[in-house]
Amino acid sequence: MTEVKSVLEALPFWDRLSDSEKDFARRNSAVRRAPAGSLLYSLDCACVGMVHVISGSVRIYLLSPEGREVTLFRLGAGKTCVLSAACVVRQISLDTHMMTETDCELLVMNAEAFGRLTDENVWARSFLFELASENLTSIMHTMERILFSRFDSRLASFLVAEHERTGETELRMTQSEIAERVNSAREVVARMLGEFEREGLVRKRRGSLILIDIDGLRAKQ
Repeated sequence: MTEVKSVLEALPFWDRLSDSEKDFARRNSAVRRAPAGSLLYSLDCACVGMVHVISGSVRIYLLSPEGREVTLFRLGAGKTCVLSAACVVRQISLDTHMMTETDCELLVMNAEAFGRLTDENVWARSFLFELASENLTSIMHTMERILFSRFDSRLASFLVAEHERTGETELRMTQSEIAERVNSAREVVARMLGEFEREGLVRKRRGSLILIDIDGLRAKQ
């Protein structure tokens, strides 16, 4: 398992902490392993604190009263989220949920310790508000695409991004999984993929999707 010390030392404000603050941060941080599908945070849970992704992928989403999920953004290795520290940043009151998409290794600094550091150290506080701004900017970008982008463009952008992320032309995802990732209904995704297939851009298989014409998908973005 990754050592707490090595992860903390990579944080941008670490060198600006005093020796006593560094010791305090180490004593109040832990590396956790969380299997895929673990709920890390929601407003119904206790305030987690700062979450830093060492490996794996974490999804932050909204959940409607009817059970529909809207993905706001994702965090990969090396990324940090402070929306899980809403009790520290009291101005944040979004009812967000944080769940692991894959098996993850995470550094978690508990909320009380993170709150004390950001109260007492201007560099830690600057880090907090910079991350909060970054997280909220990601949310606004997502909402802008949902509200103003054509769905064929959103879907094509997602497929191209997955190809670039994985290097694969076969995406092993069901239509329901794709719908969840692009914040739409499965029926809408199925209809658009049918159009893409007729245009020779993709080929549907049971449980996966073959990307035939990457350049053609890029042209739709």
